Amino acid sequence: MSKPSLAALQQPPLRRAEGAGSGSESAAADARANLLGMPRTELERFFVDLGEKPWRAKQVMKWIYHAGVAEFDAMTDISQALRNRLSDIARIEAPVLTPFPAAADGTRKWSVAVGDGSERVEAVLIPEPSARGSARGRPSQEEPSARGSARGLPSQEEPSAGGRARGLSSQELEKPGRSTLCISSQVGCVLDCAFCATGKQGFNGNLSRAEIVGQAWAVARQLATEGSGRGITNIVFMGMGEPLYNFDAVVDAASVFTDDLGLGISRRRVTISTAGVAPRIRELASRSEVSLAVSLHAAEDELRSQLVPLNRRYPIAELLAACRHWLGQLGDRRSVTIEYTLMEGVNDALADAAKLAGLLGDLRCKVNLIPFNPFPGSQFKRPSMQRVRAFQTHLLGAGIPAMLRTTRGDDITAACGQLVGLVRDRTRRQARHLARRTGMAPDEQLLRVTSP
Repeated sequence: MSKPSLAALQQPPLRRAEGAGSGSESAAADARANLLGMPRTELERFFVDLGEKPWRAKQVMKWIYHAGVAEFDAMTDISQALRNRLSDIARIEAPVLTPFPAAADGTRKWSVAVGDGSERVEAVLIPEPSARGSARGRPSQEEPSARGSARGLPSQEEPSAGGRARGLSSQELEKPGRSTLCISSQVGCVLDCAFCATGKQGFNGNLSRAEIVGQAWAVARQLATEGSGRGITNIVFMGMGEPLYNFDAVVDAASVFTDDLGLGISRRRVTISTAGVAPRIRELASRSEVSLAVSLHAAEDELRSQLVPLNRRYPIAELLAACRHWLGQLGDRRSVTIEYTLMEGVNDALADAAKLAGLLGDLRCKVNLIPFNPFPGSQFKRPSMQRVRAFQTHLLGAGIPAMLRTTRGDDITAACGQLVGLVRDRTRRQARHLARRTGMAPDEQLLRVTSP
């Protein structure tokens, strides 16, 4: 295969055409199949239906994800006739990403144009400090693959199905630390959790798998052009939306993220977070082996139903039963991450910690403690660090692994629970929340709460 040109890699992410969404109006505008986000097995069927060999999928995926190529004409190991045919019936289109100014701690946020371009979701990259690498030739199972795709996108190497052992140069001994990309799965959120800004924006539908995968693909392309050597090592579905209410698109996206021909990220380093859609957790166990995080936030149904209204449909006992099913399907070496946002005077007392420890005592899990991140109109406050540490210490003393999530990016409203985007709300929830804050109804339903 010919090496992709540096110019091809440095072109900005393509503007998302009207046909990139799942709505009938946009589909009529461009009926060509969007190959971005299409899992390998489906892409193989796509080529078989064209009368081609299934291995054509491997060629195209390597160009898309390992080389960052978005034009079929650049795929030089494919015949000109097939390239022309693909241009007629297919496309590779991602959403347009517009950067916000970076946070003081290095966190980066992008506004992501979706649908017809009039609505936006948000994606956040959280880089960790550089770590001193070892001279081992092969990465461990917990590390990102040595492929260019997991480190961003290659600029000097041919796309590779990769992962072969190789020595490390002296420059690579000082390697970048972990970089976690937080991506969105819905326009707004179908839920309305009390402590989350996203839910206050209302809801206007699911993202397509191209719009989900496109967030990571476009960020990886940008990182590659910057030449820092830092790429995406972890992906979390913790942005806007409830991932398990966009189940098929999210599972397809996770498949591309973990595929050797896709971004090639370890399954343990891709995490789907849910507010507790119990039936989908059970189904997820048979559809994907990525990691699972559950937003719990309370140890008793009465309080959790106030904080997470979904609890009225799937109470804690049913939710934890689904988690145990997931653990039983994936094996003894896996655990569930329990997310617990600490709010002053609501769920941060030592008595709350004791209830949580009792609830989780027989569950194979670890707890992520998240000090509440304020947003306009919120009724909650962040507890003092003394109370947060006391809560953590109680859990640890009870034998529950508990980590404190460091607040990152709050100066650009990129911290957990702060993402808002731009949502054309079809539920009128956005208008109701604004009316409560201001005492007057908005003049129009489309509200731009934040902008880059």
